[in-house]
Amino acid sequence: MKTHRLHMEYDYSFDLYGLVSSVRDYKLAWALNKLLHLRLTRQQDLCYDLFGKDRLLIANYQYITEHSEVRLFRNRALGSSTLKKPFLLPDIKEYDYVLQITGAMQQLYPQELLNKLLRVPLVQYVKQFDPLTLKFKENLIF
Repeated sequence: MKTHRLHMEYDYSFDLYGLVSSVRDYKLAWALNKLLHLRLTRQQDLCYDLFGKDRLLIANYQYITEHSEVRLFRNRALGSSTLKKPFLLPDIKEYDYVLQITGAMQQLYPQELLNKLLRVPLVQYVKQFDPLTLKFKENLIF
């Protein structure tokens, strides 16, 4: 019997930033709203069922305009999890939050955005990542 494989090409044309911050997700979203003039609002938590073993719940904030989309995710799962790696992106588990920017807001110079994010007193460190280099990049496709 012949085996057929489905190959999907996903679009990873977004900017991705890892943020280190010890504050709660709603407080960080509020600070980013003030700094970047956004309106990040809490959305339904992302839920990943992993092989029937456990469930991964991720805090999810989103701001959508006609030309761009900004999403803020908590990298660590909400609540207690029995998983070895309870992270949205285990590749960058050192980062508490993930900021995903798609569309017109990508036109900002990355260094300028990094400097703005570092001006937030609640953020200790920020780094930009290339989504194509991440092993678990499929977790960012919705």
